[in-house]
This record gives sequence, structure tokens and C-alpha cells, in this order.
Amino acid sequence: MEKRQLTYKDAGVDIEAGETLVERIKPFAKRTFDSNVLAGIGGFGAGYLMPKGYREPVLVSGTDGVGTKLKVAQMANVHDTVGIDLVAMCVNDILTVGAKPLFFLDYFATGKLSVDVAADVVKGIAKGCEIAGCALIGGETAEMPDFYPEGEYDLAGFVVGVVEREDYVTGESISPGDVVLGLASSGIHSNGYSLVRKLFFEVLGLKVDDYVEELHSKVYEALLEPTRIYVKSVLKLLEEVPVKGMAHITGGGIPGNLVRVLPEGVDAVIEKGSWPFLPIFKFIQEKGNVPEEEMFKTFNMGIGYVVIVSPQHADRARQLLSEMGEKVFRIGEIVEGRGRVVLK
Repeated sequence: MEKRQLTYKDAGVDIEAGETLVERIKPFAKRTFDSNVLAGIGGFGAGYLMPKGYREPVLVSGTDGVGTKLKVAQMANVHDTVGIDLVAMCVNDILTVGAKPLFFLDYFATGKLSVDVAADVVKGIAKGCEIAGCALIGGETAEMPDFYPEGEYDLAGFVVGVVEREDYVTGESISPGDVVLGLASSGIHSNGYSLVRKLFFEVLGLKVDDYVEELHSKVYEALLEPTRIYVKSVLKLLEEVPVKGMAHITGGGIPGNLVRVLPEGVDAVIEKGSWPFLPIFKFIQEKGNVPEEEMFKTFNMGIGYVVIVSPQHADRARQLLSEMGEKVFRIGEIVEGRGRVVLK
């Protein structure tokens, strides 16, 4: 009896689908290219020229994922927003030292490749790169049968940026009297979703397409609101105002992230009532009976990015950021202390 021929596709890996995906996403990626891109999607490596005009350039890299927010996207079958989250989590991080994002790469892993789903994800990544002003020059699609449950995928992102060495923002000059400005978040961003999913889908028993009166939206619409990308606003600010320190408010909230840029000898005192809490956070706290301290440790609470400036530059900083479309609040000040964040 003739032996059956076994192929890679029989084992669950569809090479042709992968090739189709590459062709599908090329137009999205090419829209993000600038004159420094030498080679992009489809090759073994992607080349990017160092931009001209830097005397002592420092390359800054970052990597991150989207976390279990992906599960909400998969439940709702909405895949074109989490790519924005992926870019945001990476570029907002390197922005805190003053780095301009240059190029971005993504890693998409799944058990069985759906070209339509993957294309939607990459479309979102490309949109995030356009918002951030960086080029999507490459990535990897991994189809791994039996590794992921059907319909699930994971994402990771990688960004490289550049900043002039003398302009590298370290936080070392932060001193008593400095002003802490908070830039509004668009929502939950990409942290705390294990708690969010437990509350919405287990405790409250909601479905992704249920309408929630308090949020004036369906569940998936509120939970999949993309992370705000602050790059262009903050880079404009850095051109005109001396900034002493910055923090991207992600997992750990304001206390867990702002503390990372404080030098010894100072505390940041944050006034909790100095900005409006978004409805989504009020809903989570009330419906889940979540202690306020836990809320601030888990979520951004409406502040997605923090900038610290001297008092004489605070008004100009607020004006510039507002002109760039940001909602800006004076949320605290720097005092003598021991490198802590104090909520009051």
C-alpha cells in the first residue's frame, strides 16, 4: 500500500496563507515608510538609515505587548485596534527619555493563521505607527499548531528611537517646587485587563456586545478604546520647553510609574481630585467594590502620561500640549522627600 504523503499543511502550518498575509499587509506598512527606510516587509532584515542632523545620537529601544486586552478583542472579533495599543505601549515608553521613534517591528503568533484577522491586526499597527510618526519596517508571523487555542493570538512589539545625548531626559534635575502635569488617557489603555475581564464577564456576567448605560457604549467599545499615543505632542513640547522628567502611566498606575523617574531626596505629591476620573474607572470601582488604593495601583485613572517641569515653564507647557490636542491637568508638585509618590 502506498504511504500517504505528509505535508507541513497537514501538520497545521499553511505557508501559502503566510505568503498571502505578507502581500496583504505590504500596503499598510509602506504608508509608514520615510526616506530612511532601505528595505522593509518581506525580507530577512529591514534596513534604516540613521537620520541626519544628530551630533551624538543615542539609540533607545523598547518592547512590550498588549496583555489580556487581546482576549477582549478576540471575544468581540474586533482586531483593528489592538495594533494601535501595541505601538502605543512601546513608543510612549521610549518617549519618556525624549526619544523620537524611528522604526517598529511586530511579532504575531497564533495556532492557525487567519489572514483576515492578522491583516486587521497589522492594519492597526500601521495606523499606530502613522500616529507616532515611525516606520513599520518588519515583523514576524508565527503559526504554531497546538500551542494556542483556536482563534487566539499573541502580539509583541519592538521600537527603536533616537535622541541627542545632551537632550536625554533622566529626571536627575527634578527638585522641590517643580510642577507635575498629567495628560489625559483615552481610557483603560492596556493594563489591568485581568481584573477588568473578571469583573465584566464573570462577576457582572456581561457579554461583549451588551450596552452599558453608565458607559454610554457597548462593552467591547469601552474596553477596546485604543491607548493614546503622546509622541507628537510631547516631542513638540520638548522643542520649546525644558522638561525635567516624564513617565508613561501603565501597569502600577501613577504611583508605580512616576516613582521610576524621581531622584533621591524628593517626593511627588499627587492631588487625586485635580483631574476628572473617567466613567470607566468609576464603573469598575463601584461595580467591583474595588478599594481606591487598588484602583490607583492597577489603572491609570485617567492620566496616561506625566510631565514634570519647573514652575516658570508650567503654563507654557500646558498651553503647548493643549494646542497639540491634549487635555492637560496640573496634578501635583515635587517636594522634599525620599523618592516616593504620595497620593492625597
